Amino acid sequence: MEIRWRGPFTSNEANQLHAEAFGTRVYSDAEWNWTDQVARHSLGWVTARDGGTLAGFVNVVWDGEAHAWLQDVMVAAASRHQGIGVRLVGAARDGARAAGCEWLHVDFADELAPFYLDACGFRPTRAGLMAL
Repeated sequence: MEIRWRGPFTSNEANQLHAEAFGTRVYSDAEWNWTDQVARHSLGWVTARDGGTLAGFVNVVWDGEAHAWLQDVMVAAASRHQGIGVRLVGAARDGARAAGCEWLHVDFADELAPFYLDACGFRPTRAGLMAL
């Protein structure tokens, strides 16, 4: 498994992986262009490739200063429970740290707490969310 900070990927690959990871329909590149989105709005991203196949991805957004956030942590079903998610998060942490960030944030559903808190080393915090 090759894990790369700012690794190459296509929007179609990300849309396929997103649909599998989050149980959504597959968006077209015209509807959701991942490569344009991350180029404009992200500090970086991490790809995991198994041979030529995109098996994992995480987007790292930031405030331009000290804070970065994980968004869309995705691992293909066939590649889960092999430590790939932990490696993606570790590479995202390293990339954010190298860019000068001091904090890495993530929000997650309760059932993912063992992954983020135990396996990845995040500490629990209180946060808020507002639907717009």
